[in-house]
Amino acid sequence: MNNGGQNGGSVALNGDYAFTFSGITGGPGYSEPFAAVGRFTADGAGNLTNGEVDTNGIGTGAVLTAQSFKGTYTIGSDHRGVMTLDIPGHSKLAFAMMPDGNAQFIGMDIAAGSGTIGSGTIEKVDTSAFNAARITGDYAFGFSGLDANNNREALVGRFTSNGAGTFTNGAADANASTGSNPATMNAATYTLPDKSSGRGSMNLSLVAGGTPRNLNFVFYIVNAGKLFAMGSDPVAGSTPLLNGAVLRQQTPSGGFSNASLNGGIVINLTGLSVCGSGSGSAPNVFVGLLSSDGNGAVNLTFDQNCGGSATSAVNQVGTYNVANNGRASILAGGAPAVAYLVSPNTAFIMGSDSSVLFGLGEPQVVTSFTNSQVKGAYAGLASSPATFGVTTFSGEFSADGSSPTGNMTGVEDTVASNGPKSGVTFKSTYSLSSSEANGRGTMKVVSGPGGNAIVYLVSPSKFVAVSLDDANPAIMIFAQAMTSPN
Repeated sequence: MNNGGQNGGSVALNGDYAFTFSGITGGPGYSEPFAAVGRFTADGAGNLTNGEVDTNGIGTGAVLTAQSFKGTYTIGSDHRGVMTLDIPGHSKLAFAMMPDGNAQFIGMDIAAGSGTIGSGTIEKVDTSAFNAARITGDYAFGFSGLDANNNREALVGRFTSNGAGTFTNGAADANASTGSNPATMNAATYTLPDKSSGRGSMNLSLVAGGTPRNLNFVFYIVNAGKLFAMGSDPVAGSTPLLNGAVLRQQTPSGGFSNASLNGGIVINLTGLSVCGSGSGSAPNVFVGLLSSDGNGAVNLTFDQNCGGSATSAVNQVGTYNVANNGRASILAGGAPAVAYLVSPNTAFIMGSDSSVLFGLGEPQVVTSFTNSQVKGAYAGLASSPATFGVTTFSGEFSADGSSPTGNMTGVEDTVASNGPKSGVTFKSTYSLSSSEANGRGTMKVVSGPGGNAIVYLVSPSKFVAVSLDDANPAIMIFAQAMTSPN
C-alpha cells in the first residue's frame, strides 16, 4: 500500500462512524452465518476510540453484545486502507474510501481455509440523532440472512415511528426459502438506552404464513433517516441471523401510488439456489433494469448468475401495483416479487421463490449511455457474499471513459476461503451502449478476479455488475471514489 498523501492518509477517516457487516464463517466441511453492527470514532491520525460492536453467529466467541473496542488504521495515497480492531477473531479489515468520507470494507480474518469472509460499509454518523424522539415518521426496512441450517430468509416491510418507542401501521413480507408470505405485524417497539453511542434495540412481533415470529434486533443510528440493524436472537434452525437497514420513507403527498414507480430502476439482488445439475446451494445473483410507466406496466431486462450458470432476458413485460403505504407487488417475466418503497423509484426488493433474492432498486439517472459516463475514480466492493466460497474484494479503480472500448485499472484487496491477498492488480475493458436496456454493458477482466461480466449503469457515479463466469458470484458495486493525487 502506498504511503499517505495530502489528499489521502489517515485524515480521510475522521469523526464518528457506524458500520454494518454481513459474512460467512467457515472451514473444512462447514459454514455458518456471521454479522456485525457497531460504531467508532476516528481521530484522523490513525486511531480508533469509543468503539462498540454487536456480533451474532454460531459457535464460541461468535456473539458479542455492546463490546467496547479500540483500534488503529492507515490509509494510503490511493485511498485504500487497513484497519485493525482489538476484537477477538475479527480484527483486520481492508477498506476503500469514498469522497463523502464513508468507506466500503471486507473482512481479512481467514487463514488455512478457516475464518470469516464478508463485506460491509462504514458511514459517517450524525450524533444529534442519538435520541429516540429523532426516530420519527415513516420507515421502510430490508433484512436478509441465513438460519443455522444455512437456509436463506429475507424480511421487508415498513412502519411508522412515533418518536417515543412505538412503531405503528406496520406491514411486512417474509420469505423463508419456501416462498414469500405477507406478514401481519401485531406489535413493534424500540428503545434507545445509550444516547452516547446511538445503540438501540427493536422488536417486531408478526405472523407470516400462519407462523408467529418474535424478532429482536440491535441497531446503531447513522442519522435520523438510517439505522444499521442486525438480528440479536440466538441463531437456530427456525431463527435466522438477519442483517440490513431501516430507511426513512420519503412519502409523497397523499401517499405512494403506481406513479411512484416511473422510469428506469437498476436492481441488484442476491439469493441462494441449487443451480443447474448441482446438488448443493450456490450464490444466485441478479442485476437488471426495471422500467415502469407510472401506470402499472413494467418491462424487465436482466442478467443472472446462479452458481456459474448465466442467463439473460430482454424486455420481459409485466405489471405492478403500489399501495398507499409503499408496498408494491411486481410480476415481470413470470417472476413475482414484492418491494417496499423508500422513495419514488427506490425500494427494498424481495423475490417470492425459494432463492430468496433480496436487494435494492435505485433510480437510473443518466444523460447518455456511452463509455464517457464511466470515467474517473471508483471504489469497488463484492457485496454480501451468500456462501463461504465467494471471493470478496475491496479496492480503488480508475476508468478512462474511452470509446468504443473503455479501460479500467486499479488495485484491490481480495479474500477467498484459502486466505487474503493484498495489492492485487486489476485491469479490465468495458463497453456501454444504448439498447433495449439502456445503460447495460459488458466488462472483461484481464487481470484480477471477475472474468466476463455484465454491468448496469445507475448514474455516472455508480454502476453494478455480475460475473458470468464465477461459480461463486457476488454483486459487484462500483461507486465514485476520492481522486488520487497525480
